[in-house]
Amino acid sequence: MKSQKQQNKNLFASKVGAILAAAGSAVGLGNVWRFPTETGENGGAAFILIYVLFMLLLATPIMVTEFVIGRHGQSSVGESFVKMSGGNKAWRWMGLLPVVSGILVLSYYAVIAGWTMHYTSEALMNHFYGKTAADYSAEFEAFSSDPVRPVIWTAVIILLTGGVVALGVQKGIERGAKVMMPLLFLFIIILVGCSLSLPDASKGLTFLFRPDFSKVTSSVVLSAMGQAFFSLSVGIGCLCTYACYFQKNVDLMHDGMKVAVIDTSVALLSGLIIFPAVYSIPGLQPDAGPSLVFVTLPNVFQQVFSDSPVIAYSMSLVFYLLLVMAALTSSISMLEMSSVYFSTKFKIPRVVSTFAVSIVCVVLGSFCSLSFGDWKDVTFFGMGFFDLFDFIVAKLLMPIGGFIMCVFVGWIVDKEVLKNEMTNGGAIKSPLYVVYRFIIRYFAPLCIFLIFANELGWFKWLM
Repeated sequence: MKSQKQQNKNLFASKVGAILAAAGSAVGLGNVWRFPTETGENGGAAFILIYVLFMLLLATPIMVTEFVIGRHGQSSVGESFVKMSGGNKAWRWMGLLPVVSGILVLSYYAVIAGWTMHYTSEALMNHFYGKTAADYSAEFEAFSSDPVRPVIWTAVIILLTGGVVALGVQKGIERGAKVMMPLLFLFIIILVGCSLSLPDASKGLTFLFRPDFSKVTSSVVLSAMGQAFFSLSVGIGCLCTYACYFQKNVDLMHDGMKVAVIDTSVALLSGLIIFPAVYSIPGLQPDAGPSLVFVTLPNVFQQVFSDSPVIAYSMSLVFYLLLVMAALTSSISMLEMSSVYFSTKFKIPRVVSTFAVSIVCVVLGSFCSLSFGDWKDVTFFGMGFFDLFDFIVAKLLMPIGGFIMCVFVGWIVDKEVLKNEMTNGGAIKSPLYVVYRFIIRYFAPLCIFLIFANELGWFKWLM
């Protein structure tokens, strides 16, 4: 048996640390990159309103469901399912979900995170100065398809992540979140201030905050629903794993709402950075997609601040530092999911399990990186390694995992056990409990099914 002191070392030391760690798991490149891309492609403000609605009604309740399972079990995800089911060992197989998801997600996510580190180094050395739009496009194409440099950066981001995870819950994950999350918000505020000072910033603000509901279609609604679902990274066990380290006095609903607010705030503030900047140069479009980050924005910073090289340099550097912080806060939770499973199951030190999983992710991450260059013709079902891993996680594991969690807590777990977790044994009131239970029993499973069907293209096939 572990002593009380040893058990406490495996829990977050404070509520603030727990919230920041969970928020760090949710906040990632998807907030700074995918959200503006989705917003640009789906009409701006109307998409955002629908997205916020689904964050409240769908994503947050599912996140709280992960919190409930993890905090109740305070063990690996599979064991937490077993404990919450009343000892049914058949649920132990759910422990494989975060293992597979964590390894696959980190493997391809680290490729993009590695790109952000490379661009941070480029910004630091002022390599963006004096280049044309064509230069940025050509250099990004050359770098992303290079067989060596992206692989090195992928390994660097994974090993940095492994270093934090190996230090443990309090000294590694919690301390890292307390440093990186405030830095992330500091960088965002600086960039928002600079972006809003641009001459045509008002056009970007109009795009973001003046809804045009004539552009709302069923596709836009489903895209907003999917973005809300994936923004919080629910369904694959990240937040369930972190909730294993929550203390028993954490208000799961209240603190879950805080995490959702932080996550949504980062996404909206990222829009305030990107769209005023994009509208500052005639001819650029808000729906430019992923190239916004690595091609369009370096061009924007250099052109808009052509008379102030110092500001252009600072904007570029701070922006890519922001991306690195966002990438690291999420990659830590991805690695933690898998490493804690092996550490618990095989009773090996955390450092050993973290190192072993990191090496596997470096190898698979190298495959994903090479799929943009030398291995682009190596495909499975028409997809390279990067697209294949993304498909498996985003379109299969996340919605299936989220659906199972909702059905498990909503229909299988004893309602008194659920209510006890939501009220901390009756110590706190949970006025939204009835609404929450209705959502996870009925509304959330239906929405997840619609997301799943949309992502797999079933609606297009039916039409």
